[in-house]
Amino acid sequence: DMDGALWTRGGIEAARAETGFAALEPGLRRVVVGVDPPAGDGPGSDACGIVVVGVDRDDVAWVIADASVQGLPPEGWAAAVSAAAVRFGADRVAVEVNNGGAMVESVLRAADAGLPVKRVHASRGKEVRAEPVSTHYARGRVKHAGRFPELEDQMCAMTYRGYAGAGSPDRCDALVWAVTELLGGARVAVPSVRVI
Repeated sequence: DMDGALWTRGGIEAARAETGFAALEPGLRRVVVGVDPPAGDGPGSDACGIVVVGVDRDDVAWVIADASVQGLPPEGWAAAVSAAAVRFGADRVAVEVNNGGAMVESVLRAADAGLPVKRVHASRGKEVRAEPVSTHYARGRVKHAGRFPELEDQMCAMTYRGYAGAGSPDRCDALVWAVTELLGGARVAVPSVRVI
C-alpha cells in the first residue's frame, strides 16, 4: 500500500464479494457506465476507462465490470461503451467531456443514437473527485462483484497528493464518475479548531 493512498488492498478485499452480475441483476435499481475517454488514440494512448456500477435497493453500489479498452480510435471505444451499456442494461452513461466536449458525446451518439449520455465536467483534480468515493468504500457503501486487477491497481495508486501510478488513472476515473452518479459525493470530514 502506498503512503496516503485513498484505497488499500485490504479495504478492497473487504469490499469484495465473489458474485456475478446475473446474481445481482434482479436487485439492482440503476446501472451506470462511467467513461473516461482517452485524449488521443493509437497503440501508445491512454485507455478509455469504462467501468459499470449498479446500485441495489439498500443503496449499496456494486462494481460489476471493467470494460476499459486501449489503443482504439474514437469509434472503437465508443462501440465498447455502447456494448457495455447494452449488456448491463445501463440507465445512464456518465462521460467526462473535459477533453473534447461535445465531440465526445457526438462520437458516442454515432455509435448508438439511443445511448443515455450524461456529460460530466471535471472542475477539480482527480484525487479530489476520488476522495468522496473512497469514503463511500470506507462506509461499506461500495462492493466489488468479482476481481478487477487493473482497476484495483489504479485505485491503490490514487493518493491524497495525486496519482502515483504510471500513465493515466482512466479506469479509476471512470469508477469515480459512475459511483458519484449513483451515490453522490460523500461528505468528507474536515478537521477544524473550535475556540470556546
